[in-house]
Amino acid sequence: MSAPIIEIHDVSKRYDAGRPALAGLSLEVSAGEALAVLGPSGSGKSTLLNLVAGLDKPSEGGVTVDGVRVDALSEAALARYRRERIGMVFQFFNLLDDLTVEDNVLLPAQLAGMPRGKARARTAELLEHLGIARHARAFPGRLSGGERQRVAVARALMNRPPLLLADEPTGALDTSSAADVRELLVDLNRSGQTILLVTHDTALAASCATRTIELVDGRIARDVRAVAK
Repeated sequence: MSAPIIEIHDVSKRYDAGRPALAGLSLEVSAGEALAVLGPSGSGKSTLLNLVAGLDKPSEGGVTVDGVRVDALSEAALARYRRERIGMVFQFFNLLDDLTVEDNVLLPAQLAGMPRGKARARTAELLEHLGIARHARAFPGRLSGGERQRVAVARALMNRPPLLLADEPTGALDTSSAADVRELLVDLNRSGQTILLVTHDTALAASCATRTIELVDGRIARDVRAVAK
C-alpha cells in the first residue's frame, strides 16, 4: 500500500449546538486510491470534502494532505495549497462562460505563475488527452454537459495536483454523459491519479472507486475496498 496522501485524525466539525457534521472521524487515503464517499444528505460528505479542500476548518482534530497540515494554514497559504496540491471538479462545472475552453483550462496555470508557453502546451496536452481538443476555441455554453465536465477536469488537472476532489461530478448530467464521466475517472485513476469522490451516484462509486466509505451521522459506517478485476 502506498503512503497516505490524506490523513484525518479524530476530526469533529460543529456548526452550531446541534449534532456535529463530523464526529471524531479518522481516515487515511493512500496515493493512487479512488475513494468514493457515500451517505444520505446531512451525513457529513460535503463537510469532509470541504475540510480536505481547506474551505473549512475542523472544530477538533487535524487534516493533513500531501504532507501539509491543512487546518493550520493561513488564508494565503490555503490559496497556494489549493493551486498546487488539489484539483476540484464540481456538479455544475463552475466554468466561466465568457472565456473559451482553452482559457478556462489555462486559468489555474496563470494563477500559479506558470510560463505562458509551458501553460499553453499543458493545456493542449490535456484537451487532446480528454478528447476535447476540437472545442478549444469554443465557449462552454456551446458544449454538452459531459463535454463541459471534461473541460472542468482538464482545468482541475492543469497544475498536476496529487489529489483530485470531485463533488457530485455526474449530478447534473444525463445518463450518457454520466457514463462518459465515469469512464474518464476510471482512466484517470488507472493512470495513477488519486481521487476523492463525494457522490449519491452508486453506479459511479461501483464503477470507478477502488474503495468506498459510507458516512452516517458524521461517522464511517462502512469501509469497503473493491475486489481487483
